[in-house]
Amino acid sequence: MPTENKREVRVRIAPSPTGPLHFGTARTALFNWLFAKSAGGAFILRIEDTDLERSDAKYEEEIIAGLRWLGIEWDEGPVRQSDRLEVYEKHLKRLLDEGKAYHCYCTKEDLEEERQAMMAQGLAPKYSGRCRNRKASGGASPQLIRFRMPETAVSFKDMIRGKITFDAALFGDIAIAKNLRAPLYNFAAVVDDHEMRISHVIRGEDHIPNTPKQLLLQDALGFAHPEYGHLPLILSADRSKMSKRYAETSLLAYRENGYMPEAMFNFMALMGWHPAPERGSVRDTPAQEKEIFTRDELIKAFDIKRVQKAGAVFNQEKLDWLNAQYIRTLGDAELAEHLQPLLAARGLKWDKKLLAKVVAIERSRAKTLADIITNGELYFSLPDYDAKLLVWQSASFAEIRERLTRLLEILQDVSEKEFTVPALTATLMPYAEEKGRGAVLWPFRVALSGRQASPGPFELAAALGKEETLRRLGLALQKLGLV
Repeated sequence: MPTENKREVRVRIAPSPTGPLHFGTARTALFNWLFAKSAGGAFILRIEDTDLERSDAKYEEEIIAGLRWLGIEWDEGPVRQSDRLEVYEKHLKRLLDEGKAYHCYCTKEDLEEERQAMMAQGLAPKYSGRCRNRKASGGASPQLIRFRMPETAVSFKDMIRGKITFDAALFGDIAIAKNLRAPLYNFAAVVDDHEMRISHVIRGEDHIPNTPKQLLLQDALGFAHPEYGHLPLILSADRSKMSKRYAETSLLAYRENGYMPEAMFNFMALMGWHPAPERGSVRDTPAQEKEIFTRDELIKAFDIKRVQKAGAVFNQEKLDWLNAQYIRTLGDAELAEHLQPLLAARGLKWDKKLLAKVVAIERSRAKTLADIITNGELYFSLPDYDAKLLVWQSASFAEIRERLTRLLEILQDVSEKEFTVPALTATLMPYAEEKGRGAVLWPFRVALSGRQASPGPFELAAALGKEETLRRLGLALQKLGLV
């Protein structure tokens, strides 16, 4: 049956609640959402939960939470397949009554024996069709319902890849249900797409082999064909298949690790697609290398024809860079507010005044919100460290003790109000210049941070305040006294 060309744009994302929402599924949802919004259409959330043994409500909740975190809201749904079993039963009965489907009595052992025999002959395994004309007899029970696959060529025009052709004879008679109340993926998807008036199916390229099967099922049921577009796979940096570390990472893990939804949305949108260059550009470079886009800009620019066929590389450095750029756009107070859920998840309750100081210092070098927390821990509790870390180059412990003792004496006479970066710099730099900057500032910084790498000592002291600065200098002197 031909595709209806002038239907309202209606797309769907149809995850299975058998595991967390992963990056690839989230990107597919985002591309569908952009396609719908750019065309003034509808985006539908469908939960494919017919696998009752593996489906879990907690994963459905995570799918919904992940999409909402990204800012992807649906116009209809969530529609659950488990609530639609009567609909599938009706269409299965029709195919059986019309002789377009039949009951298969082959056991798993029968099918495995068939598969091994075909492979031994160098043939691609497929069902032989031995139950095609079998009538129910004896005590045998049907194991599956199979579609009587027409032996014909099937072609469709992919929105991204152009014309694709399959020989349906290679598929064999595919299983479409375990029984009348247990449809399998291809059949349930076809019925749902028809009933939900889906106009365009945009999904990963791993679904390309399913498309001809679904087209033939649509023909058998008298359904119109949606248009199909298959997105490129997501590849690792070396262009190999994406490692399990990334492919199976839950989307919400990125939230927990301090990535901002705006950055993730922007990053995903550019995974295999880029806006057209601006008019007047000399060459077809991707929007003149622009990387940061608002949602409205992405909706306005989105064109499915600009999705690439080749695999899209997951560039962790680019994600970190984008996230850092979005962090920079927030004011200190707004950034501190964004940190609260991450702090709560880690069981941390940080003083708000000190947190504000930490944000002001750490924001410029943070790639993620989690970096601010990790780097900020030293302001709230001094990490344990080895006294040797206090030593600058070839200085002796005695020299380091002398430098820190003098710093302690100077700072005791500085008021709390003067514990600012400019005032501390003006007060302490003459001594540092006299004895050597590194010889004074290195042990001072380590005494305050307990780390080899940290912000400068004046920034640290200003954030910590007079009392805590003096306390940490005293602790450093105690460490040196034990050497």
